[in-house]
Amino acid sequence: MTSPPLASAQRNPTLLGTVSVIPWASDPEGDDPCTPYLMLYPLGDGSAGERGSSEAMSSMLTSTGLTLGNQLIDLSKQPRIGISLLVEGGQAVLTLPSMKVQCPVPSEWEQAAKANQQVYFICTTQPWPTAVPGKPVDEETLRTYVSSTSLLEGSAHCLLPVRSLRG
Repeated sequence: MTSPPLASAQRNPTLLGTVSVIPWASDPEGDDPCTPYLMLYPLGDGSAGERGSSEAMSSMLTSTGLTLGNQLIDLSKQPRIGISLLVEGGQAVLTLPSMKVQCPVPSEWEQAAKANQQVYFICTTQPWPTAVPGKPVDEETLRTYVSSTSLLEGSAHCLLPVRSLRG
């Protein structure tokens, strides 16, 4: 289980409402290490409700240079898109042009992120009001939310390079 932390947004904070992030990792397959995932999502508690939060998140993603849908963007090859991830000391610090969030990550997630030198980053426009900051999310709830076709189509999908304080 993991507990999503709170993110703060500077752009359209009343429309967007609360934004959170959650890390998880796939199971390793054979000799392949596990894949670390990081997902940023709105809770849907903005001033215009879930629809307003979704539209504000979509606007933020578009202005950042990301596209929604099934296209996977390798951000190591797209330096104009200002998103970065620092992973160090059991923490992940995600920085986007309009927000910054820090969250604790399990040691196996951190090891996989550093070994792969990237994480699979999903930024979704679909509100997830039940995954509130500080409240644990069990594996089945996460799996159900993440496997939704509407979530996948209404998200930006990126391979996000991992930086660390040590070279």
